[in-house]
Amino acid sequence: MPAVSTTFSASVYRSAKSLPHVVWSTFESDPRNSNVMYAHAFKAAQEIMHTSVADGHLWIVCSTEGDLQTPVDLVLSCTQGPLGTYPIFIFCAHPLSKLTDQFLVPRMHLLVKTLHGCVKTERVYSVFAVDVVTRIFAEHWYHLTGVQHYREPYYAAKITFCTTRTLKVRRQFTVLPDISYDLRLAVTDDIPDVSKLCYGFAAASEPFVLTMEKAIQEATLLVENKQIWVHTVNALNQRPEIASIVAVTREGGAVAAITKVYTNPDWRSRRCAERLVRKVTQTLLKSKESVILYVAHNNPAACKVYNRVGFVGLDGSLPPVNGVDSWLELGFDRDLVDLGHW
Repeated sequence: MPAVSTTFSASVYRSAKSLPHVVWSTFESDPRNSNVMYAHAFKAAQEIMHTSVADGHLWIVCSTEGDLQTPVDLVLSCTQGPLGTYPIFIFCAHPLSKLTDQFLVPRMHLLVKTLHGCVKTERVYSVFAVDVVTRIFAEHWYHLTGVQHYREPYYAAKITFCTTRTLKVRRQFTVLPDISYDLRLAVTDDIPDVSKLCYGFAAASEPFVLTMEKAIQEATLLVENKQIWVHTVNALNQRPEIASIVAVTREGGAVAAITKVYTNPDWRSRRCAERLVRKVTQTLLKSKESVILYVAHNNPAACKVYNRVGFVGLDGSLPPVNGVDSWLELGFDRDLVDLGHW
């Protein structure tokens, strides 16, 4: 257990390269739960090597002084990507069992006060972390700024993972007559069709919808960066069609994250998503220890797909799987904030 201490502090970093070694070590000690932040920080650290200014990035680290086991308690990131600003992400270095009000409330008060001194109020449009961390942040942000959060979350999900031990590769699928499949990384010629599926994915992800122009921009970036896979369907005497997409946009240390799974409505209920997720997961596990993804609590169909692939903790069995925790994104009053995209 961490040493008992009531003395803690918050430090601000505006460059990923300036993050101290202890923060990187903390990320690496829990690469699944830190992935949403770790991967972006790692990428930002690489990018700053080629530029002179680190623009639009901020990390706040809350540390307990004198704690030699786990000095880092919480890390908050306020960063941006190619399509806009990201939500506030908060990574907690401690297990859920330690996240009592006594532990979290004073530290969150300090984090919120520090963030408020660093950014404009309208920059904070949503927050994403494990449930209890998100709720306490939102309460403190409201009390400090007067900007209320919506009762209905933007996203409520479980984080789950798959390893070589849990991966299920035995499933076989019946191939329909005169139809063949091709599962591969997307190429430039796929951009128009990938754009349509990116648009469809965003349309079902309120409030983070995309215009078709933005969807084309997103698809182009994903294809150019080799971050998106496609499941094509080749029917006799017809133009090949993309049935499903799977994106891999966050790779940090021993973990990679699947971040976008979407199937063309015309090809649903044919296990295209399952087939492609399994292929991508198998490929990633050749170089990674585990693959993670988030799946919404209100999406039982997706839970079944991921469970059949080998992602754990999704079949409702007991006891709960360690590390399969509930995460929450709460959004703030959109009349008072500048909405970003992630």
